[in-house]
Formats: sequence, structure tokens, C-alpha cells
Amino acid sequence: MRRAAVAVAAGAMAVSLAACGSAKESGDNADSTGSAKKGDDIKVGLLLPENATARYEKFDRVLIEKKVKELTGGKGEVVYANAKQDASTQNQQVDTMVTNKVDVLIVDAVDSKAIAGSVKKAKDAGIPVVAYDRLAEGPIDAYTSFDNVTVGKTQGEALLKALGDKAKDGQIVMMNGSATDPNAADFKKGAHSVLDGKVKVGREYDTKEWKPENANQNMEGAISALGKDKIVGVYSANDGMAGGIITALKAAGLDDIPVTGQDAELSGVQRIVTGEQYMSVYKPYPQEADVAAEMAVALAQGKSLDSIAKDKVDSPTTKAIPSVLVPVVSLTKDNINDTVIKDGIYTVNEICAGKYKAACDKIGLK
Repeated sequence: MRRAAVAVAAGAMAVSLAACGSAKESGDNADSTGSAKKGDDIKVGLLLPENATARYEKFDRVLIEKKVKELTGGKGEVVYANAKQDASTQNQQVDTMVTNKVDVLIVDAVDSKAIAGSVKKAKDAGIPVVAYDRLAEGPIDAYTSFDNVTVGKTQGEALLKALGDKAKDGQIVMMNGSATDPNAADFKKGAHSVLDGKVKVGREYDTKEWKPENANQNMEGAISALGKDKIVGVYSANDGMAGGIITALKAAGLDDIPVTGQDAELSGVQRIVTGEQYMSVYKPYPQEADVAAEMAVALAQGKSLDSIAKDKVDSPTTKAIPSVLVPVVSLTKDNINDTVIKDGIYTVNEICAGKYKAACDKIGLK
């Protein structure tokens, strides 16, 4: 397992390094989608979708700000706003950024469709837009995320492995993400491509706003409808929902049900250590954040993205968007050292604090 994780992680790094040439190295010719040529004194608008999921404030914001400073010799400024899971608020934030004349926007959309009009406003004002983590609609200039269908496949494959022979007889519950998030549809698609025909899906939910409390309520409903003796596993699209799901399972006296996750949140990793959660999907945020920053700086400076984005993706409204998709890793108790610890996301002391120390000792995490 560790050898496999290292191989995948190495592949991810190779892809990232190949794709992530410095914005200063990406050419001096102005790109048709970029703004007029500027120097390092640029203003980057960063709009993140919510703060309930730990990654956005702890990783994404910090990493993007750091990379922009690095690429601009400390002269670039990042103007930050968080929509707190409200699409209308995010649209207002875009309007404010346009009024304040930022040079480029990085947008992780709360609602990929609802943001389209605001993206057009920015574009009409000569402000290029980088879609970050979620592929927003509208005239997007660049996009970086993870291979989201592969994320779902990775989760589904891990769940089947955990179930073993139980997959033949029992039922699983599928707790997908928010219907307003295009990534959630990709995760679901990837998971179904692996799970369909190999295990029965007893109940399936699209979880409003990805909220753990909504996942908890859905799980309680699934247990009541199916009967606790029939459920053998739960597909959870992320770690936050996994926490709510596991709370419902415990309340029903179900302590040995494999549950998937995503984002490698600290609480999720700790549940993996104790065995409450089977796995998470580790997404190397430093690579994704670096790519977003490099795209944004290049676009703000009117430079080409050719040396940064080697791929193209289509959104429902825009074709051939320059893109970088970063690979992911299945995170279990067997490869914590080789993933989140090795990459400096967490320290052993953070994961193994307090009540988790004994569980860490048991799996050799020291």
C-alpha cells in the first residue's frame, strides 16, 4: 500500500512540475484572454466558497497567497473573500472585486451555474477568471482542480475493498455532495462506475450544502428505512459528511461500518487512525494552489498559459478551457506517513494528540 501511494504521489508531483512553469517563464506575449501587460504590482481577487470545510482557510487561502507573493517578488496583493456557502453573497463579492478593479479573479464557486453572470461581468470589465477546484460556468479563462471522476472511482474502489464478501449480500448508503456543486456530480459518476453491479445501493442522497448535519439526518433516515442489520457500508463524498454519518451510525449501535471520505481533514485522518472511518481521498492542495496562483499571475500580466496548462476541458458554457488536473491518492491508515505527513499537511503530534495517541501507537504512527 505504501509503495503504491508513493508511486501515485510521485506521479502527481511529476505532473504538477511539468505543468507548473513559473508565470514569469510562461512567455511575454499577451494572451488574448488576459489583461493588458502589467508588472508584479498586481491585485488578485480570491473568492472561496465556504469556511465549514477546514481546507479552505487552512490550506487553499494560505497557499495561494504565499505563491502569489513568491511569483511577484512580494509585490502582488491577494484580496480575499469567503462566501460562507451563499451563492448570492459570492455574486456580490465578485461585483465588489470588479468595482475595486482587481487584475484577475480566482473563484471557487458556491454554485457553478449561479456564478456565470458574475463571471461575465468580470470578463466584460477586462478581468480574467480562473475557476478553482470547481468548474464554474461563464467565460472562464483557466481551470485547475483534481480529476473528480477519478476521486469518485478511488472512493468506490476503497469501499469495495473494505466490504470484501459483504458486498454480495448487504446494502450501502450513498451520501453524495451538494447538487449545486459540479464536482459532486463527477464524484458520484466515478463512484457509480465502480460500485454499480457489485453492491446494492439501498438509499442515495444529494446532501444539501455538503453540511454534516444534513448528512447525519439523511443517514438516520436510511437506517430507519433499511434497517441497521442491512447496511454494510457508506459511500460519503467528503470527510465533513463522514463525521455526521458516523455519529448516526454510532447512535444506532453500528460501530464497524466502513465509511469513505475526501479532503484528508484532520478530524477525518484521526477517525481513520481509530478505525471509525475507512479512508479519505488526499488531494495535494499545494500543487492545486500553486497552479491557480501561476495561472492568475500570468493572466494578470497578460501572458500566455501555454507552458502552465497543457490540457483543455469544456464547461457547459465554454469550450477548450486551459486546464491542469492534479492526481489524487487514496488515504488509509497504511499510508498516512507517506501522504499528509510527508507533504507537511499535518505533523504526527497534530494527528496523535490526546485521545488519539494510543490508536496512533497501535498502527505505528510515531
